Amino acid sequence: MRRTIVAACIVLACVGLSFSPVASAPTALQVMDTGVVAQYPGSLQFTVSAESPHAVTDVRLLYQIDKMNYARVTSESWASFEPATSVSTSWTWDMRQSSLPPGASITYWWKVRDASGDVVETNPETVTFNDDRYRWQSVESDHVTLYWYYGSDAFARELLDVCNQAIDMLAEDVGARVDRRIIVYIYQSAADLRGAMVYPQEWTGGVAFTDYGIVAIGMGPGDMEWGARALRHELSHLVVHTLTFSPYGGLPTWLDEGLSMNSEGEPADTFVSVLRHAVADDMLISLRTLNGPFSSETQKAYLSYAQSHSVVRYLLDTYGPESMYELLMLLTSGETVDSALRQSYGSGLEDIDAAWRIAVKGQMANA
Repeated sequence: MRRTIVAACIVLACVGLSFSPVASAPTALQVMDTGVVAQYPGSLQFTVSAESPHAVTDVRLLYQIDKMNYARVTSESWASFEPATSVSTSWTWDMRQSSLPPGASITYWWKVRDASGDVVETNPETVTFNDDRYRWQSVESDHVTLYWYYGSDAFARELLDVCNQAIDMLAEDVGARVDRRIIVYIYQSAADLRGAMVYPQEWTGGVAFTDYGIVAIGMGPGDMEWGARALRHELSHLVVHTLTFSPYGGLPTWLDEGLSMNSEGEPADTFVSVLRHAVADDMLISLRTLNGPFSSETQKAYLSYAQSHSVVRYLLDTYGPESMYELLMLLTSGETVDSALRQSYGSGLEDIDAAWRIAVKGQMANA
């Protein structure tokens, strides 16, 4: 009896096996699966699987970054794998090599080729490189979306008002118009902000990612005065950069930083004091020197910012916003600083510098 039962089981097992589904070989090259794994702020890993009746020989990721460019740029990266009829591979974007800010968007697709020459491209997909370490909330206006993860709604809306006022001021002073949505991230502290960056400077408290239309500030609810100034400063960099974006020319540092300092409002006491002492001691820096990068020495850096703000305020007060807008457009078209100043203000760099020095000395004497 036992032998009969065993034999019956074997027969049933064989019958069962005869009805089991058998995986069929692919009849054409096909991409089976794609995905993205983000580890903010360090990396983005793009994954893909493909099958073909012929060996898969080439797998590459194509992607476009949503940022300001002079032309649409498509980048390619090759995934590493051994050729086979079935492959699963990936490519990792190491942000230590070229980092992305929080909120940056990437459109990507895969291009796969096999030994027969067949090529398949997947449909484009978009991934946003979000800083998902925090639970973000958002408020928005016509031009700005502001994200924050601590503090009250009133705190966030007050900062949103600061953004809107800064944009209005730039439109009035330099004719700048916002033509793309600005994204603002408010971190609870400078330390939190630096944690969102791959290689931050130890003093970083705010940053404008001008090509991306993104601003990030580290501040707490008790830091409203400083935070509002920093926010207006970085927003100015972003808006002015958008206005003057061109392959033909750029802004001298004194003009770029001076406009941002002017957006902050009245200069802080530290800058007023530094400028006053430099005027009294005849230690002002030439405006031509301030065309280039500012000094890394603290006192000279403070003076560079203070002078830049004072010069820009002098130009706006003396000649009005129309001349400032003309200056920016001339620089954007590729004119030199001297040529652009002569066309918009009727004087070259040295003459502007000399006239400003007379004005600031009189201002300090009357203060």
